[in-house]
Amino acid sequence: MTRFLHIVASLLLLSFLLPYPALAARKKAVGQTADPRPLSVLGEVKHWSNPDYTRISLEFDRDVTWEAHELGKGSPGKPGRVYIDINHAKLGPGVKDITIGDGLLKGVRLGQYKHDVVRVVLDTENIKDYKVFPLSEPARVVIDVRGERRAEISRLEETISARQEQAAEPKPKPEAPVAAEKKARPQKKPFISKIRRIVVDPGHGGHDSGALGPDGVKEKDVVLAIGLKLRDLLRDELGLDVVMTRSTDVFIPLEERTAIANKVNADLFVSVHANAALNHVASGIETYYLNLAKTEKAAQLAAKENGTTLEKVSVLQAILFDLMANYKLNDSAHLADEVQRSLHGRIKGIHPDVRNLGVKQGPFYVLVGATMPSILVETAFVSNPQEEARLSDPAYQEQTAEGIMEGIRGYITSLK
Repeated sequence: MTRFLHIVASLLLLSFLLPYPALAARKKAVGQTADPRPLSVLGEVKHWSNPDYTRISLEFDRDVTWEAHELGKGSPGKPGRVYIDINHAKLGPGVKDITIGDGLLKGVRLGQYKHDVVRVVLDTENIKDYKVFPLSEPARVVIDVRGERRAEISRLEETISARQEQAAEPKPKPEAPVAAEKKARPQKKPFISKIRRIVVDPGHGGHDSGALGPDGVKEKDVVLAIGLKLRDLLRDELGLDVVMTRSTDVFIPLEERTAIANKVNADLFVSVHANAALNHVASGIETYYLNLAKTEKAAQLAAKENGTTLEKVSVLQAILFDLMANYKLNDSAHLADEVQRSLHGRIKGIHPDVRNLGVKQGPFYVLVGATMPSILVETAFVSNPQEEARLSDPAYQEQTAEGIMEGIRGYITSLK
């Protein structure tokens, strides 16, 4: 009897103990279940740089998350490293390390750190700080690196600037005989200031047509026409060096537009656009600079110009304070005010009904990371039938370009 009870007790004990290892195994299996989503693929790496700025763009086939780490900023004879781990991602075929060697970064190394983690390593030489932020559609992770410009480069640029100023001074010319009843055309005095180079950015382009008007007018076409006219005016009237982000119907990613301005050391960045609204009665002129959206309308416009959703704009707003550490907020607001006042005044002279929608703030991708005063000008509403017709008129385009140019002139004059 005693032996029988012992056997029963042993069986009961086993019946309680056996499920636990199986249950533990099941829990372990659940905890290790792979993410069912496909891995994001890193398909392309681009970079733009000058002696105190480098922007790197990592393009993926879907949005990703990341973790950034820093192992020293680097100094002469003592290189540092920044590495970013991209979660749930893999390297695409043909993606290779890149060499930069601009004084800030030696290069960028890429590796499959884990089966689902891509590690991006920046070998740094002498940087001050860096920022990492996302862009969407297509999905990108953008890394902005900033540092100190080497002394020898600064001295060289100062020498070049001094020579340019001397060359700009009007030279006395020997008097030539004047034919009867004919006078020489007075020579314009060159417009000399600290502002020497401006980047003009016609929005959209290529497969990105921007907003469409009721009669089919495309935003990308009219803003390119205005941008080219603005370029000529800035060169001829103000004697400025003008760099276009695009001068033909091509697509330029948003992060590349600001990178171009930083790379060429522009003093101002002006992005030209045409507005749109579901309400076709909406009309007027408004100018934006980078900041948090104060209204739902500003956020919606930012989503439209960013080519993304309101949700993605909210994500950008959450990290915007950190991204604006190097942004010239007050100078941009000042430039926006001068351009808005001048542009509206010029158009009002020929179309008294034009509305002045004022200067506003918004989280526009195209302005993120700019190291110079930068604005986005909404010249008119292409969604409004009347303003669509105006935007298609070369004379109106010329007046718009003149209004923007005069606003820039007013800004430059105020700096003196």
